[in-house]
Amino acid sequence: MARMSDAKPAMTREERLAARLRENLRRRKVQERKMQARAMEATSPAEPESPPSPETGLSNPVP
Repeated sequence: MARMSDAKPAMTREERLAARLRENLRRRKVQERKMQARAMEATSPAEPESPPSPETGLSNPVP
């Protein structure tokens, strides 16, 4: 049986709120990184374009 002196003191309301805010911030940062990675995948071209055509100066899509 645990004695009162062996038990951890209960966290104060302020400490519990601070801990929850830190956890929330970590979760939001991870979520933001995932969203940015998806956005980068969506905006990056699937295939690189060829250099501009010497005659027109316009780029030609790679077949």
